[in-house]
Amino acid sequence: MVMGPTHAMSGAAVGLVVAELLPLDWGGPTSTAETLTFAGVCAGAALLPDLDTGQSTVSRSFGPLSKALAKGVDAVSVAFYRITKGRKDGKRRGGHRTLTHTALFAAGLGVGVSTLVVQFGKPAIIITLFFCLGLAIRGLAGELAKEKGWLAVSGVSLALSALTWQWYPTDAGSTGLGVAVALGCATHCLGDAITKEGVPFLAPLIPLGGKRWWEQRLPSFLSIRAGGNAEKIVIGPLLTLLTIWLTVNAFDGAPEAVYAVFDSSKH
Repeated sequence: MVMGPTHAMSGAAVGLVVAELLPLDWGGPTSTAETLTFAGVCAGAALLPDLDTGQSTVSRSFGPLSKALAKGVDAVSVAFYRITKGRKDGKRRGGHRTLTHTALFAAGLGVGVSTLVVQFGKPAIIITLFFCLGLAIRGLAGELAKEKGWLAVSGVSLALSALTWQWYPTDAGSTGLGVAVALGCATHCLGDAITKEGVPFLAPLIPLGGKRWWEQRLPSFLSIRAGGNAEKIVIGPLLTLLTIWLTVNAFDGAPEAVYAVFDSSKH
């Protein structure tokens, strides 16, 4: 599978771009705080689909709780696959890269989050942020947060969520957080689609040749090996630089200030 840092960075970058384009009627951010929150949720949600297996890094994000959740998601995913599979789809023992790696899941989860935010307001926003930030932090930390790292991840995520509680606008509607979650899940699937394994993003809605769980992937000469040199040396660093640049641009006046500093150093 694509590495956690790559998924998290791609989610953050996509979130920062879409936050600037999302209409206000769709819950688009109205402040820098909301923009960064949107991007943080998107980054975490870009790791969420891999909670369908206990072998993933993010399944250890919250220790025993997330491990138990991963087992449950795995069981539901393989059951959903068996119920919906076509006559030419093979048998599966595990649910990895099935239900949580589909457009149906991304859209459904996004609608669910938006509904909760509308119903419960700020508490739902903070809970969503806590969970997604934890996933993003765990993904970015990689091997730095090993078996006991979930304690640190949970603590940092809780602290950031508490801080957000203080500076997040009280009247924030932020139904757009549902869009962020759906977008993050879709970004994850896009990242998996460029690997040699592919991803069944359109399943089980669009059958093909007797299969409902056929993988969408790039031609073999364009696809990459997950965790290979292309990801580590090219894609990862480029996504990191892009995310930093987009984050700076999210602050009003920041790009001009940075330009002014570099311009003054020339004189």
